[in-house]
Amino acid sequence: MKKLIFKGSAVALITPMKPDGSVNYDTLGKLIDFQIKNGTDAILVCATTGESPVLTHNEHCSVVEYTVKRVGKRVPVIASSGSNSTAYAVELSKDLQDAGADALLTITPYYNKTSQAGFVKHFYYIADRVNVPMILYNIPSRTGCNIKPETYLELSKHPNIVATKEANGDIAATAKTISLCGDALALYSGEDNQTLPMISLGGKGVISTTANVVPDVMHKICADYFAGSTESSRRTFLEYIDLMNALFVDVNPMPVKFAMNELGFACGPCRLPLTELSEENKNAVKAAMKKHGLI
Repeated sequence: MKKLIFKGSAVALITPMKPDGSVNYDTLGKLIDFQIKNGTDAILVCATTGESPVLTHNEHCSVVEYTVKRVGKRVPVIASSGSNSTAYAVELSKDLQDAGADALLTITPYYNKTSQAGFVKHFYYIADRVNVPMILYNIPSRTGCNIKPETYLELSKHPNIVATKEANGDIAATAKTISLCGDALALYSGEDNQTLPMISLGGKGVISTTANVVPDVMHKICADYFAGSTESSRRTFLEYIDLMNALFVDVNPMPVKFAMNELGFACGPCRLPLTELSEENKNAVKAAMKKHGLI
């Protein structure tokens, strides 16, 4: 069995911004401390929820370096380093590895896309050139391409490809992937509202947007299940599924960033092309938060 990077709930952390649009490192430090205090099992930075598409290369590296230092080995730090350019993915992955990341998250090529054979060549090319473990990221709704279970089997043969963040929405395909790959590829849910079904099939946890707001809850869902308290896990999962859904009422990370501002963290706005939530969607997020006593 390949060594697990983490088991449980990892937060896909937002990137807080100042009013002028620059990264707010003071708030970033507070968010990191909030996560660790409330039981998060790992921290993922500069992914989709962290607005990686609108960060410069230097900002991306700086946020990862700051996070690594602030975390201080208390939990694993995973850095998103994927690209639709294989060469740039290698460049970024090496820089984030040098910044101290414990693992890398590498998304499937987007827009230009690729074939199933292309997935294998793309990810193998990156994995051959880095020294930290890689988590793949499959999210067809954003990328327009999808890793098939049989392709996962080929990818799992690389010693440096240890896991995948699966957000294809296809539970049957996920079950087939786990059946084919076994312990050669850990699976993490990439969709909060599928966390429990995923871990019930053998997944090792979730990489969660909702964990920004309730890290203790997402940790509990996973920890209870793995400890054998499956009924407690189920009850918590169903209790909070409305909040999970509310945090995706509009394009991620617009709702979750709004929610964190409502909690009192100075996270600022999203960078364009993402915009402020409509009043209707703000009210939907606030209603879910009020229901759970968060505001």
